[in-house]
Amino acid sequence: MLIAKGAGGELGILPGHAPLVTLLQPGPIRVQLENGTEEIVYVSGGVLEVQPHVVTVLADTAIRADNLDEAAIMEARKQAEQLLANQKSDLDSAAALASLAETAAQLETIRKIKNRAL
Repeated sequence: MLIAKGAGGELGILPGHAPLVTLLQPGPIRVQLENGTEEIVYVSGGVLEVQPHVVTVLADTAIRADNLDEAAIMEARKQAEQLLANQKSDLDSAAALASLAETAAQLETIRKIKNRAL
């Protein structure tokens, strides 16, 4: 089973699922393997294509949740908040908001992996 955030909300994909193409929201993709283990990967957004026996994810960035650096993400969030507070243009504001959204999605992915460990 694969669980991801699509354009219309969270999706659960099982083998034999009907064909589907959707935009992915930034955040975790959870893959439950046949042996019962679960893999979690952060994606920055992208496209999910589902065929009856194949799922394809196209994303600019994909990072295994185990490889996310929480301290670096918190620092990036702090910098984005500072940029937003000291914005000088609409471009600064847009960049800061995009960075805040990305760091929030990465932190959500880290929370998922921590919850898995419980």
